[in-house]
Amino acid sequence: MAETRTKITEIDPTWQRITAEAEQAVREEPLMGGLVHACVLHHKTIERALSYRFAAKLASNEMSMVVLREIADEAFAMDPALAEAARADLMAIYDRDPASHRLLQPILYFKGYQAVQAYRIGNWLWRQGRKDLAYFIQMRTSEIFGIDIHPGAKIGKGIMIDHAHSIVIGETAVVGDNVSMLHSVTLGGTGKEEEDRHPKIGDGVLIGAGAKVLGNIKVGHCSRIAAGSVVLEEVPPCKTVAGVPAKIVGEAGCDQPSVAMDQILEH
Repeated sequence: MAETRTKITEIDPTWQRITAEAEQAVREEPLMGGLVHACVLHHKTIERALSYRFAAKLASNEMSMVVLREIADEAFAMDPALAEAARADLMAIYDRDPASHRLLQPILYFKGYQAVQAYRIGNWLWRQGRKDLAYFIQMRTSEIFGIDIHPGAKIGKGIMIDHAHSIVIGETAVVGDNVSMLHSVTLGGTGKEEEDRHPKIGDGVLIGAGAKVLGNIKVGHCSRIAAGSVVLEEVPPCKTVAGVPAKIVGEAGCDQPSVAMDQILEH
C-alpha cells in the first residue's frame, strides 16, 4: 500500500504543486511551519491531507479527531470521486478567485473550500445510510464554518463558494458542475412542504451574493442570478435574472458565467 501511495504521489501534479507551495511558505514564514507540516507536508497524498484537515477542524469534545479522521479516510478509500471533486473544487477556486494565488490557500485558509469538502464526506455517509453521523457532520460544519449544507443535497464538482458566509443549501437541492456562488446564498424551500422541495441549479451557473432561490424550480445552465435577487420561478438557460422577485433582464453575457465571474448588469 505504501508503495502504491508513493507512485500515486509521484504522478499527481496537483499534489506535487501543493507540497512545493507548502515548502516555500515555510521558508518565507517559519512560524507557519507547524501548521503547514501538520496539514500538508506530513502527508503523502491530497486525500490524507484533506482527511487530516477535516478532522482537525471538526473535532470537539463530542467526537474526537481520531474518530473523524477514520471516517474521512474510509470515505476517501471507498469513493475515489471524493478526491476527484476535491481537486476540481481546488482548481475552480484558483482559476476564479483573484484572492487565491496558490493551491495551498484553500486547503489552509478558505472556509468555503473546507466546508464543501466536509459536506462531501457527510454526503458519502448519507448515501451509505449512516444518517445520524451525516447530520453530526452537517452540524459541526455549520458551527465551524457558518455554512449549512444538508448532507442529502447533491452537489457537483468544480464548485467555488467565495467568502462563504451564511450559505444554506437544502436537502433536495441539486447543484451542477462548475457552479460559483458568493456569500449569503440560500437554496431553500418555500414553506413546510415535504419531498422534493429545493432548487435544481444547472451547470456553469453564477449566483451572486445574497441571492435566494426558493422552491423546486430549475435554474438553467450557464445562467446568472444577480446579487440580492429572490428567484421564485424557473430560469431558462443562458439568461440573467435580477430583482425581487427576480425577472429576466438579459442574456448571461458569456458562455461560462461561473468562470468569468462577471456580475455587472448591462444597462
